[in-house]
Amino acid sequence: MSDYYWDTRIEYLRNSRDLYYNDDYINFLVKMVWKIESPVHIIDFGCGYGYLGLKLLPLLPEGSTYTGVDLGDQLLDEARQLYAKLPYETEFIQGDIQEIVLERKYDIAICHAFLLHVPNPMTILQKMMDTVVETGKMITFEPHWISNMANFHLHGPTQSKTVQLGLLQKLYEQSAAQSGKDGNIGMKIPVYFSQLGLQNIECRVSDKVNFLHPNMEDSHKQKLYQSLLDSGYADAPTQDRESFIHNLIDRGATEQEAITQYENELLLSQEFHQESTITYAANMKITFGTVVRRL
Repeated sequence: MSDYYWDTRIEYLRNSRDLYYNDDYINFLVKMVWKIESPVHIIDFGCGYGYLGLKLLPLLPEGSTYTGVDLGDQLLDEARQLYAKLPYETEFIQGDIQEIVLERKYDIAICHAFLLHVPNPMTILQKMMDTVVETGKMITFEPHWISNMANFHLHGPTQSKTVQLGLLQKLYEQSAAQSGKDGNIGMKIPVYFSQLGLQNIECRVSDKVNFLHPNMEDSHKQKLYQSLLDSGYADAPTQDRESFIHNLIDRGATEQEAITQYENELLLSQEFHQESTITYAANMKITFGTVVRRL
């Protein structure tokens, strides 16, 4: 069995992705915003099982190609099996993105929910940029965790009884300062693009709002409920109360904040079920810019 963490999370990756985007919005970006009218060669950093390729290739001009790079051998095996049934030209490269050297031959470099997991996002963005030809594009799809939590509403309890935004923001910032891995990176990518010298920088927000409610068709209800469940949005605390509270205090929470967070997570896990009424917007930030090198 692979010891690469994401090789063990293929089912989670597959089940959670539908929470993020409406297909018509992706189509709008390709056709009306990016205006991709000629075949393009795309490279996807941290491609996983090729999710973004599956979304983009059907919308791109015929002759477009997709190259995925990832460390996970099981993820890439899954990708190769999926794409073997499809009429697209693809290549999948296994390697550590921190170390791998790639050619500068791609029109577009992309990544999806990848930069939040690396301790050196500027270095990886530079590496992405180095693979793109002059006037090519870079496109990132990255989260802003605190906006995710602000856009999760369970009908019934007041939101402050299930989501403690102030403490969560503090914990996210502390984690980023300690590890370099930043769950709020989505809102910072435009700044990083500017620092790298990209031009025509824009940032969009996914328009997908998920709505779970008792009156929806049963199969759709079950699928959405399972996706939310698999994504961990209503997990019960994994530690006993005392350990949970001490852990948060060690991370910088006050005792009252830690107690409230425990109660919030416990209440949400108890109230969340298939017949719940929930609205949730992932608010994925989609940042893009043009590569222009200064001689």
